Amino acid sequence: MNLKTGSEKTLFEPTGLPPWSMTISLALQHLVAMIVGCVTPAIMIANVTGMAQDLRVLLIQSSLVMAAVTTLLQLFPIGNKWIKFGAGLPVIFGVSFAYVPSMQAIAVTENGIAAIMGALAVGGIVATIVGFMVDKIHKFFPPLITGTVVFTIGLSLYPTAINYMAGGTANTYELVVETKGLTEALVYGSWQNWLVAIITLVVVLVLNQKGKGVFKLASILIGMVVGYAVAAAFGMVSFSDVASASMIATPKVLPFGMVFDPAACIAIGLLFAINAVQAIGDFTATTIGGMNREPSKEELKGGIITYGISNTLASFFGGLPMATYSQNVGIVTTNKVINRTVFATTGVFILIAGFSPKFAAILTTIPQCVLGGATLTVFATIAMTGMKLIASQKLNARNTTVVGLAVALGVGVTQASASIGQLPESFIMIFGKSPVVIATIVAVFLNIILPKED
Repeated sequence: MNLKTGSEKTLFEPTGLPPWSMTISLALQHLVAMIVGCVTPAIMIANVTGMAQDLRVLLIQSSLVMAAVTTLLQLFPIGNKWIKFGAGLPVIFGVSFAYVPSMQAIAVTENGIAAIMGALAVGGIVATIVGFMVDKIHKFFPPLITGTVVFTIGLSLYPTAINYMAGGTANTYELVVETKGLTEALVYGSWQNWLVAIITLVVVLVLNQKGKGVFKLASILIGMVVGYAVAAAFGMVSFSDVASASMIATPKVLPFGMVFDPAACIAIGLLFAINAVQAIGDFTATTIGGMNREPSKEELKGGIITYGISNTLASFFGGLPMATYSQNVGIVTTNKVINRTVFATTGVFILIAGFSPKFAAILTTIPQCVLGGATLTVFATIAMTGMKLIASQKLNARNTTVVGLAVALGVGVTQASASIGQLPESFIMIFGKSPVVIATIVAVFLNIILPKED
């Protein structure tokens, strides 16, 4: 490694020490791009389960720590020519929204968060197996299929965003506000919730479309700060639990327990198989956009194997499912900075944030309406990313049938969940709670059996 600092050229090389001023500023750029997306799924799952404040803080803290650990493991591979752990590519990992619909369904079951951790452990093993078999499995997930899956994920998250914008499903704030001398409870669907959510959304949209540099990059973060300030003015924010949170603490082993529910394991395991293959897209976009080359088989294999192992490890420390972050891939393709020191510095920043329960406690004070206004654009982007993948293929009668039927059955069955209400509970858990599972199975099956057009 080049130990001499001061040369800007090292920013565009995998190894070497760039100037620290540039390293830190570029690392913060990556941190700003991913931090909101990394903590929001944890906050959502905590809200669904109704867990106590100390456990909410621990869930966010553990997710941040494991995101940092996963990122660092990917950046610095270990192993030999037969097996290597880590891709060695400039990527950032964080908690993935792709698993949120299924996790929300599991969270309300008897075993709740413990079942999520058990399913995460199994899902990581599934992804590890996919990593060893990536060459054989990849052919079953062409862009048409991965696009259908990603599009369905985006669609399935829309109701979550709208419910959050309204204040959280059936949520009533304990706090009250004074409106013209009258005390008014901030209930689900109140005008205060919607006003805060729309202000947050507008700020995100304006900065995303008109902002430049860090303002465009941090549009979601800035939108949440503005929304948070407005919510505080309405009395929606309370810091009563922040004061009691410690400044520094380490994650705990099995803080939520671990239960292996077969239905939950199947549902999450299937998603891991899909997202392991989807990670190939982010690895490829990183190398093509930042290095002008395709990733090697060793890089893909090592990256996906480590993706699986790190997620299984995360389940033992109370983290949530992680994946590559496309927004950080976008930064690489834009500025061409691929130096691992920059990304390792980002990983260290995430790690520091994860070791601070005080920081995690502050995040739990974000009102749900602010989260809804900020994440609606994220979910829309996920859906449109899937649409772009679908549109990259020829939209003939066969392909439109694959996509149309897969999405129709996936979304339709889960929206009309009573239609399968007489079937076994385990079947409902796997196929009736998240549209992604049905859409994936149908899309893969139809893509295999339908004859391809000349």
